[in-house]
Amino acid sequence: MALNTDQVTAALATVTDPELRAPLTELDMVGDITITTDALSVEIRLTIVGCPAADRIESDTRQALQSVLGGRRLDLTVGVMTTDQRGALVARLREGRPATNPFTPDSLTRVIAVTSGKGGVGKSSLTANLAAAVSKEGFSVGIIDADVFGFSIPGLLGLDATPPTRIDDMMLPPIAHDIKVLSIGMFLGSDQAVAWRGPLLHRTLQQFLTDSYFGDLDFLFLDLPPGTGDIAISVGQLLPHAEILVVTTPQPSASDVAWRSGDVARQTGQRVLGVIENMSSTIGVGGETLNFFGEGGGQIVADKLDVPLLGSVPLSTSLRQAGDDGTPLVLSHPEDPLSDIMSTLARAIIRGGPSKAGKGLPVSLKSN
Repeated sequence: MALNTDQVTAALATVTDPELRAPLTELDMVGDITITTDALSVEIRLTIVGCPAADRIESDTRQALQSVLGGRRLDLTVGVMTTDQRGALVARLREGRPATNPFTPDSLTRVIAVTSGKGGVGKSSLTANLAAAVSKEGFSVGIIDADVFGFSIPGLLGLDATPPTRIDDMMLPPIAHDIKVLSIGMFLGSDQAVAWRGPLLHRTLQQFLTDSYFGDLDFLFLDLPPGTGDIAISVGQLLPHAEILVVTTPQPSASDVAWRSGDVARQTGQRVLGVIENMSSTIGVGGETLNFFGEGGGQIVADKLDVPLLGSVPLSTSLRQAGDDGTPLVLSHPEDPLSDIMSTLARAIIRGGPSKAGKGLPVSLKSN
């Protein structure tokens, strides 16, 4: 069987780097290709020594090349990029620009910041499930866990504490359930607490935005700490176009303070997308309605902010269990009634943003 370099390259183009989400051929990860009557020799260049995706890349490459071997022996060499090759890759991924925040008002990525007035209202669980539900609708999604003191997103998505892969000064957010995730919890030990003041918190969020490579996202969710402190103000400065989701429980002690987080966001120029009431009434085993945390708080917050109440999420042990297991409920138990509610909320978020129709892409077309 005749074989040429173009056929081999086409086969390699079907192999994707699982962290960068692009074909090896587009990432300059393919080196020398040598074809003889007896053997096909191919060199693959990993981005770094100890690349966590090395085994998968090698396995996928071998499988892809089986279709073109034609009885030849496959000699696959897996090496590592040189410093210059790695630098060229980083420059290409950043489109030749220095490390900057790509999520500007001109970006096509919608930034959804999830906030609350107080802790313990289930904000992180909602963030994980809403992000998973939006991803399930076919969108490219990322999460930044900006709750530096109370980070919980990695656990809710089943990620361990392994730091992100670094290509020079660029971080690649780990991927869980098709969602790219970045959290301070990935850089700390499980028994290490954070005791930082405002400037360091601001710098952490800034680095998450500028030093990481999320690629082309449709949605970036931010899980914010409760209240109106330093991180909320930093989000207003760094992401002034973010859309805010305010989470509250029905009880007055939560709703009385929840509106403030939305009000502060507006003061920094952000738009409040709506309110979600979590831990609302549920149905007991005897069919009775149980209001463990009262009722009506979500609507009170929505009225005070003059935004819609997007929905109410009942108190649910299945939602809690799914979070403990590390898989969002919308993925692990799509048949659960709560998954339908999450999916409905996700579609409300998708439809609720400003129109991008007619907005130009950040590229220039040059004629020869």
